[in-house]
Amino acid sequence: DQDDSSVSLHNYAGKIVVLEWTNPHCPFVLRHYAAKTMQTLAGEYKGKGVSWLAINSTDKTTNASDKEWATQQNIAYPILNDVNTSVGKAYHATNTPEMFIIGKDGTLLYKGAIDNDPDGDKSNDKVNYVHKALDEILAGQSVAQPETKPYGCHVAYRD
Repeated sequence: DQDDSSVSLHNYAGKIVVLEWTNPHCPFVLRHYAAKTMQTLAGEYKGKGVSWLAINSTDKTTNASDKEWATQQNIAYPILNDVNTSVGKAYHATNTPEMFIIGKDGTLLYKGAIDNDPDGDKSNDKVNYVHKALDEILAGQSVAQPETKPYGCHVAYRD
């Protein structure tokens, strides 16, 4: 992560984990960080047994650049450096931001967009899919919409 600590999903066994694919240069990501979407959700669910991890698969990312991004955006959770894109490939991440929710037992419970507002112009009928899914999971329910179409910038894989 941005503090040079090794992070493994095994460290989060028994917890709900949100994986957020991020890119500090993507306008969709920048819009969500300006609105504090990710930071607010991560903070809201932290005390409810939910861990939040950002994953940066951007070309030429470094731990130092991730640390700078975290400081600029007041990110209080780890940003994992995936410059070789191996984690992105394993999860088949396609966009930034793209969200994955892993259940306490390690199963994938949600995959897709953060919300139904790719253009950032909805006010009344905006649905935050991650917020909704986390509420359902914490209430012991199945996720009503376990997959949505992600939007944003393309994740470019390296060989």
